[in-house]
Amino acid sequence: MRARRLLKEPLLHFLLIGFALFIVYAKLASPDRSGTTIVVSEAMVDELAREHEVRWARKASDQELTGLVDGYVRDEVLYREGLTLGLDRDDALIKRRVRQKFEVIAEEQNASATPSDADLASYVTAHAARFLLPARVSFEQVFFGDALDVERAVANASVALARGADPSSLGRGSMLPSHLDNAARDLIARDFGTAFAGRIETAPLGRWSGPIGSSFGTHLVRVTARTPAALPDLDSVRQIARREWETERRMNARHESYAKVRGNYAVVIEAKKLASSPIQR
Repeated sequence: MRARRLLKEPLLHFLLIGFALFIVYAKLASPDRSGTTIVVSEAMVDELAREHEVRWARKASDQELTGLVDGYVRDEVLYREGLTLGLDRDDALIKRRVRQKFEVIAEEQNASATPSDADLASYVTAHAARFLLPARVSFEQVFFGDALDVERAVANASVALARGADPSSLGRGSMLPSHLDNAARDLIARDFGTAFAGRIETAPLGRWSGPIGSSFGTHLVRVTARTPAALPDLDSVRQIARREWETERRMNARHESYAKVRGNYAVVIEAKKLASSPIQR
């Protein structure tokens, strides 16, 4: 009677069904590589045919399909023999390949995640240095070269400019642009040098100042406009932000997956010089 009541228990039925499903999944999820039986399932043949069609853009003939199956069997036989001989142990290439497959599985567990606009906006803000639009400056410059009397020329030009003189009538002719509009620092540094670009950032707005040195000589400069550095609109960087968000998500998935399993292992360092160093990576 007791055994009969136990057989009627729903919990027992649930456990038996779960165990049966586990056994079936274990059989179907991966090929059995124990023993000397190699089963080439219909699904495997279909996959070999599909790979051939993708590679060669045509269906495999019966003879080609037979050759593909023979190749699969050959690979499986040699692989199993290699495992029997322990050739997979202490092989850096095999370890690296298994590690890569494990990391791919960890990454793909969250592959269906799609970032919302809020996710991307938050990502751009958190990584502002990657997306920040540089500050821009508009300015005019008068070039005086590096003559010995440049200081006197600059002083005289400053007085003339203060009285309303035309800047183009002062200084020396050169191939340098007399003015730049809405130029970023890297462009200014390219044309005039890094030191000049730094001085431009702090020069007073709306009036002539100097002398300011460049890679070519001495200048008087008037900054006419400044635009501070700012984050761009999300729409203008959406594709880049999404790609980098996805890359970071995959990297985090790798680290989190490793952290979960790392605690299952005790690491013993036998090298004396490293014995006191905790290995956490």
